[in-house]
Amino acid sequence: MDHVFRSLAQSVTTLFAFPFRIFFVSTALAAAALVPLWLWWLLGGGGAPALPALLWHQHEMTVGFLNAAIAGFLLTAVCNWTGTPPVAGRALLGLWALWLGARLGLLSGPAWYGVAVAMDLAFLPLVALIVARRVWRARQPRQALPIAVLLALWGLDAAFHATGDARFLHGLVLLAAVLILVIGGRITPAFTANWLRQHGDSPDRVRRYLPLDIAGLGAGVAVVVLELTGQGGPAAGAVGLLAALVTGVRLAGWAGWRVRREPLLWILHLGHAWLVLGYMLWALGRLGAPVAPTAWVHALGAGAMGSMILGVITRVSMGHTGRPLRLLPGMLWGYLAILAAGLLRVLAGLGAVPWQGSLWLAAALWVLAWSVFLVRYVPVLAAPRADGRPG
Repeated sequence: MDHVFRSLAQSVTTLFAFPFRIFFVSTALAAAALVPLWLWWLLGGGGAPALPALLWHQHEMTVGFLNAAIAGFLLTAVCNWTGTPPVAGRALLGLWALWLGARLGLLSGPAWYGVAVAMDLAFLPLVALIVARRVWRARQPRQALPIAVLLALWGLDAAFHATGDARFLHGLVLLAAVLILVIGGRITPAFTANWLRQHGDSPDRVRRYLPLDIAGLGAGVAVVVLELTGQGGPAAGAVGLLAALVTGVRLAGWAGWRVRREPLLWILHLGHAWLVLGYMLWALGRLGAPVAPTAWVHALGAGAMGSMILGVITRVSMGHTGRPLRLLPGMLWGYLAILAAGLLRVLAGLGAVPWQGSLWLAAALWVLAWSVFLVRYVPVLAAPRADGRPG
C-alpha cells in the first residue's frame, strides 16, 4: 500500500513539473466531461450551472476548454523561446487551481457565480503576464502577437460576463481561429519541413509567404470585428470569403499531401482546412445563404479547435517527455473520431442530417476522441521523462 501511495505522489509531482503536463490532462478531461453535462441539461437533467445551460455550454467550450490548452501550450513554448525554466510546483498548482475553481464555480449554481467569474477572469491575465515577462527579458518582440491575442480573448470573456451576450462568445471562437492562424501558422509548416528533410524529401517544398500571413491575419481580425459589430451584407461576406481564400492558399503552400503518412502532421493540416470551411460558412451566412450560425461555429470550434488542440497535445506530450515523435496505438481512432464529430455538427447546421441523431453521435465521437487521449497519454504525462532529464 505504501508503494501505491508513493507512486501516486510521484505522479502528481510529475504532473506539476511542467505546465503542459497538468494542463493537457485538464484540457482532455474538460473536453470529455463538458459535452455529456451539456446533454444532461439539454434533456432536462437535475441541477443547473451558474449560467443558462446553453450559455454555459458555449462559454465552457470556448473558454474553459480553450484556456487550459492555451496555458499548457504557451507556458511550455515560452520556455523554448526564451530558454527560461518552467512555472512548476506550487506556482503551477496555484495557477491550475484558479482554472479549476472557475470551472467548478460555474457548475455550482448562481450562488457561486461572482467567485467563479473573478477566478475565470484572473486566469488569462496571469498566463499572459508570465509569458510577457519572459519574452520582455529575452527581447523577443515577435512573440508579442500571441500575447495580444491572449488579452483580446480575455477582453471578450469579460464582455460576455458583463453583458451575457452570446455574440462575444462567437467572437471568441473567431479569435481562437486567429490564434490558430498565428501559432499553427508557425508550427505546421515548420514541422512539415522538418519531417520532409528527415525522410529524404526537400523541405523547400513547404512554401511560406509573409504577405499571405499578414493578409490572412488581417482578414481574420476583420471577421472578428464584423461579428462583434453585427455587420452583414456583401461587404462582410466578401471579407469572410477573403479570409477563407487566403487561408486556403496559405495552407496549399505547406504541401500537406506530402505528409499523409504521418498522422501527427496531417491532423494539423486538416485543422487549418477546418478554418477555410469555417470562414466560408460565416461568409455565406452574411451573404444571406440559408446557413445556420451553428454551422460555422462548429466548423471553427469542434472542427478547427478540436483537431488542432488534439493534434498539438499528442505531439507535445511525446516530444517534451523525451519520447519518439509518434502517435501512440489507438490514437489514430481518436483523430478520426474528432474529425467525424466536427463534420456531423456542421452537417446538422446545414440541415443535411437529422439534428437529434447527429447530435448524439457527434457527442459520442467527441468524447471517444478525448477518452482515448486520456487512456493513452495520461500515463505518459504523469511519468518522468524517458531520457532522464528534468521536467
